[in-house]
Amino acid sequence: QAQLVESGGGLVQAGGSLRLSCAASGRTFSSYRMGWFRQAPGKGREFVAAIRWSSGTTDYADSVKGRFTISRDNAKNTAYLQMNSLRPEDTAVYYCAAVKSELTYRSAANYDYWGQGTRVTVSS
Repeated sequence: QAQLVESGGGLVQAGGSLRLSCAASGRTFSSYRMGWFRQAPGKGREFVAAIRWSSGTTDYADSVKGRFTISRDNAKNTAYLQMNSLRPEDTAVYYCAAVKSELTYRSAANYDYWGQGTRVTVSS
């Protein structure tokens, strides 16, 4: 059974950095994209970034472009989200997810697999 497990969340001051990890297991994700979404209190789930597992092609939401970097390690079957220059508005629960590569990846509804989420809190 496919499983995604996030880690790396925590409390950080504004301007600081965190790296989130998403360990994938249970199936081959070579034909998938891995995405990161976030959900702040009282808000909907928001697309953050995505990476195509096979080619490494990436895309980012405008709100994080230039500050966040998504990557993957094929050998470890793990995706990462490096978050720099964090702002209080980045506070949210962050989820990793997997979507088939041919589907629209900015829509959470298209994703087949989700992790349990990891909380990121940025203090001002």
